[in-house]
Amino acid sequence: MDYIGLINQMKTAGVRFADGLTEQEFDAIEQRFGFHFPPDFKQFLSLALPISDKFINWRDNSAHNIERIRERMNWCLEGMLTDVENNRFWMYEWGPKPSDLAEAKSICEVEYHTAPRLIPIYAHRYIPETPSEAGNPVLSVYQTDIIYYGENLYEYLLVEFGFKKYEEIEFDNIKRIRFWSDIIDNWEADYMI
Repeated sequence: MDYIGLINQMKTAGVRFADGLTEQEFDAIEQRFGFHFPPDFKQFLSLALPISDKFINWRDNSAHNIERIRERMNWCLEGMLTDVENNRFWMYEWGPKPSDLAEAKSICEVEYHTAPRLIPIYAHRYIPETPSEAGNPVLSVYQTDIIYYGENLYEYLLVEFGFKKYEEIEFDNIKRIRFWSDIIDNWEADYMI
């Protein structure tokens, strides 16, 4: 995939970039936040670091930015807990939903922490940490309203910045991601009670 060409296209769309991240910076980021970048996301960020609004500025080590990143990483869980409480969200695999809200939220939180971690990219778009290989889909996450927003990182960036239409996503070729694909595929039909 031609990430250099894509970066140039994104620049024409107004995205600002800084120099790509170094190996030492990747190591520090992964240690600080407790995850590993998938290889294609790491490759992209090593070429150029997008620093425009709504992107995560992984190089900014200010306390404010670190807190902002932590909030973005926790936002997915907070949204799920909101839907458990207010919108009847519950997955059948978790067993019967407890009538005690605190217990239901606790089960949701435990299950969430067994799922592949979602790494923020831009606004409410995330890429799963695992499997630790190129080609993971990009997800748009708003509480449990979760959809695919790209077959992979490259295709996602084309869609996000208007170089490809959302309707052109090849949904049949999207890699399944444990937990998240189940929510996407079956949220309304199978997992709501």
